[in-house]
Amino acid sequence: MPGGQADGQQRDEIESAAPRLVRGLSTRLLWLTVMFVMIAEVLIFVPSIANMRLAWLRDRLNTAGAASVVIDGLQPIELPRAVQDSALMATGTKAIALRSDGTSKLLAVENMPPQVDLTYDLRDVPMLDAVRDALSTLLFGGDRIMQVYGPVGDSDTEIELLLEESSLRNAMLAYARQVFSVSIIISLFTAVLIFLAINRMMIVPMRRLTRSMQAFAAEPENPARVLRAGSGGDEIAVAERHLAAMQEQLQKTLKQQKNLADLGLAVSKINHDMRNILASAQLMSDRLVDVEDPMVKSFAPKLLRTIDRAVGYTSEVLAYGQASEAEPRRRRFPLCHLVQEVRDILAIDPAHGIQFVDVVPEDLEVDADSEQLFRVIHNICRNAVQALSNHLPSDASQERCVTLTAHRVGTVVSISIDDTGPGMPPKARENLFAAFRGSARSGGTGLGLAIARELVLAHRGTIALVEKPDPGTLFRIEIPDRPVALEDWRARLERQ
Repeated sequence: MPGGQADGQQRDEIESAAPRLVRGLSTRLLWLTVMFVMIAEVLIFVPSIANMRLAWLRDRLNTAGAASVVIDGLQPIELPRAVQDSALMATGTKAIALRSDGTSKLLAVENMPPQVDLTYDLRDVPMLDAVRDALSTLLFGGDRIMQVYGPVGDSDTEIELLLEESSLRNAMLAYARQVFSVSIIISLFTAVLIFLAINRMMIVPMRRLTRSMQAFAAEPENPARVLRAGSGGDEIAVAERHLAAMQEQLQKTLKQQKNLADLGLAVSKINHDMRNILASAQLMSDRLVDVEDPMVKSFAPKLLRTIDRAVGYTSEVLAYGQASEAEPRRRRFPLCHLVQEVRDILAIDPAHGIQFVDVVPEDLEVDADSEQLFRVIHNICRNAVQALSNHLPSDASQERCVTLTAHRVGTVVSISIDDTGPGMPPKARENLFAAFRGSARSGGTGLGLAIARELVLAHRGTIALVEKPDPGTLFRIEIPDRPVALEDWRARLERQ
């Protein structure tokens, strides 16, 4: 597939993975804003409809009070029927009466109802009662007759009205529809403003972060996929900068891993031919030892050590280039036999004045992979011997010695490898188990301790550099036994 088509397909996949507008956070925020505004409007509507009801009743009461003053001034003349009907129609009532000095005077009446269903005193109405009465009228009213009374202005005279609740309910329904319409407009307008603001400040940057992560995941080695962070000071800008830094660091790590993989592949390709060449060189060097020429004899051991280092270097790099070490094939075996094998392989020349002290009990058994544990102990002991070979103590009487001790504590075998060398420099301590950085000598790869640590961790054990008061280096390895099932433990006891 051409590169342009591949990039286009990749962009389509990234866009399709992003949430659609209908299901995105912006749309959810829009509807949530509408819902919250409507809830707020409901909380405002309840007391407002109660106040509207009281204002409507008071308005009727004041209108009737003004008409009653005129009607009362015409007494004792009997008002014509037409005037009474006009006064009742103007106030929207069925009857108007005045209360003064304990007496009640009927001023105008039309079709006196047989009974009164509700009675309201408008002089002092608590808010909770007003809300309760308003909801009762709005939800259940319509066919009831109401008796409403209250004072006329600041006088002691009271006005009393009889009216139908249907007119009040119709006015309240009209008011509710108006409030609902205004609430819908306000909520939509508010939601759109919040939607646009949040979409610009949050959703668009978040989508940019999502696209960047998806593009980086699809092609992490491409520098163009690293997010270009903004310079803002808000939380999203800080997150962008952290993401960009993480992507850059991850690219560097991937590049290092790729270089290591390429290095392992290159070494694996040339390793076979290199070993043949070095084997031939070793054979020729062995023959040089037999030459009687003093100069040849002096150079032959150095040549042999150089070739041995080259063989060891290629082997370590190839071993570290593998994807992972094999799982330990653990079994119980005497540790002293393995230590003796390490001693034989090291082949320490007595002329160098280096001693190898083995203080491992013959009956001490360890539960481990013998081959992997051999590599661990051999790597550390070889490093100790090389450090002692290049170190001349200031005191001639000071011994150059590598001491290997071991003992068991419960289900853990502790192995200590101690030397009297110069110790590890600070740089090597900082990168003790880091490949290609933890070497304590010039020309070293630093792979020995990295491989040793990996093998020990595969045994669920630990390896550490132990501080000691005397000069030198002390490594301690702790290998725990495998958990044993109860049946296996009983069978082992029976065999004993």
